[in-house]
Amino acid sequence: MGIQSLLQKLKNPATAVEMGEYDGVQYVGVGVGEAATPRLDSVRKVSVLPLVFLIFYEVSGGPFGVEDSVQAAGPLLSLLGFLIFPFIWSVPEALITAEMGTMFPENGGYVVWVSSALGPYWGFQQGWMKWLSGVIDNALYPVLFLDYLKSALPIVGSGLPRVAAVLILTGALTYMNFRGLTIVGWAAVLLGVLSILPFVIMGFIAIPKLEPSRWFVVNLSDVDWNLYLNTLFWNLNYWDSISTLAGEVDNPKRTLPKALFYALILVILGYFFPLLIGTGAIQLNRDLWSDGYFAVIAKMIGGAWLSWWIEGAAAMSNMGMFVAEMSSDSFQLLGMAERGMLPEFFAKRSRYGTPLIGILFSASGVLLLSWLSFQEIVAAENFLYCFGMILEFIAFIRLRIKRPFASRPYKIPVGTVGAILLCIPPTILICVVLAFSSLKVMVVSLTAVVIGLVMQPCLKYVEQRRWLKFSESCELPDLDGSNRGITEPLVEE
Repeated sequence: MGIQSLLQKLKNPATAVEMGEYDGVQYVGVGVGEAATPRLDSVRKVSVLPLVFLIFYEVSGGPFGVEDSVQAAGPLLSLLGFLIFPFIWSVPEALITAEMGTMFPENGGYVVWVSSALGPYWGFQQGWMKWLSGVIDNALYPVLFLDYLKSALPIVGSGLPRVAAVLILTGALTYMNFRGLTIVGWAAVLLGVLSILPFVIMGFIAIPKLEPSRWFVVNLSDVDWNLYLNTLFWNLNYWDSISTLAGEVDNPKRTLPKALFYALILVILGYFFPLLIGTGAIQLNRDLWSDGYFAVIAKMIGGAWLSWWIEGAAAMSNMGMFVAEMSSDSFQLLGMAERGMLPEFFAKRSRYGTPLIGILFSASGVLLLSWLSFQEIVAAENFLYCFGMILEFIAFIRLRIKRPFASRPYKIPVGTVGAILLCIPPTILICVVLAFSSLKVMVVSLTAVVIGLVMQPCLKYVEQRRWLKFSESCELPDLDGSNRGITEPLVEE
């Protein structure tokens, strides 16, 4: 069943709004009046096409990194995983992001959702865990970029040259984020086209070499379930990250659901067909299926020129994922500062409208974490991300119950019971992913969670002592109507 048909089946003629459509309701969130996130008027906002590719790079960036799924479980389970897993995880997360992101079209994103439903303490915990998991995730991309580059330039493979290359690459991509989100968005479009195109070419060349029987190879007694699930999870999550950029999007009530829908299709096709080509066109050797193996497959199918193209595409993909993730992380910090959760200086914008302090903090975190191994990074970020998603699911259901009449420009066409059922499969999956975590990853991740639990009261103490200035933007709608003297109803009746 296709994704579009699934969404059509969910449609309720009386109340449904299909993803990508807008029902004309004005944004009041759960606050009052129509209010817009404060932003520089001179800064151009992000339109649909750049937003699609920003989401594409937040979630995917192409098939680079899916090779481990074949090593862990073989062709059949790998192909089934990237067909079935999106319905368990990606579709629910994208639908919830569309509803909540249009309900709260501001840069705090999921932090604001959780704050509205559960209070500012848990909103801060959400922000801490998701920001940290995003920075951990972003530490991967300079490392992966250099792993592809070292075949052409062996000098960047280790030692001081590698450290220097990480610093230079991180600095250059950070500067791109500083120059503006519009530049980042159109750079994502260009990088996305260049990353996908070689796989299209490889697919046409591989057609005569395909043997369908190779797709059905499976050995259930020889499956590394931990590696398999973490690879699927890492490659198909982070749909909610785009919500932290909602305040920078042109007409987010229309644009965000539409972009999520198109990106969902692009991501699934971008994983499944390269795997279909790679597993069907060459003989299986599971041990060889690891990061960078698509370049080897390309050489077998089309020659050295195609292999070089794939390697170049992989390098560009990592650049795209880095700038998209940093945009999300840094604007999240800006949104939290505008809500008074972080010191006011985090809300400072550069002359390009970008969150200057948020970018510097996110870049520093990337550099501090870039020494970790690929497997440790993936496992740690998945663990923290799981906790954040549990809070999002709770917030989504609680707001459906607590404020059923609040304005939702896009609303998933299910009632309260349907909303609960929608969250059950991904929650089960979260529990499975957490259960497979190693003791080391669990200890490190739980330590990070405890730091967040303590940090929020410490920041409140700092605010009370006036050691740092905190302020909530008066242009943002209230989350509960309890401040700024507002007495109007919280919801649209």
